[in-house]
Amino acid sequence: MPQISVDYSSSLAGTFDRRELGLAINRLAEETIDAKPESCKTVFRPSEELVVGTVGAGDAQVFVEFQMFPGRAPEAKAALRDGVLAVVAQHVRPPAGHRLFTAVNIAEIDREGYRNATVEG
Repeated sequence: MPQISVDYSSSLAGTFDRRELGLAINRLAEETIDAKPESCKTVFRPSEELVVGTVGAGDAQVFVEFQMFPGRAPEAKAALRDGVLAVVAQHVRPPAGHRLFTAVNIAEIDREGYRNATVEG
């Protein structure tokens, strides 16, 4: 654990290296919340449309969500949150004339309700 989701505006496709950003986020999780390397799983999902306010033209967003078990210190979660915003700023630049909104959410999931499995082929 953690499960990490990165939703990004499709207008950003090709402007950043998803694998490099994912590796940087996973390393940050290892450093700040003591996550095991093999437990960091990051998925990227392009979003076709972003509407901000009543105009919304030319805007882009990167939204990172961490889902993890409870028990991390508030200071560790704050370091993770701030670190994710910094890592995204290092790796993602908006196209000319666009505004880039970035956000991160750290959510704790119910340990009893979560199950996972690994299947090897």
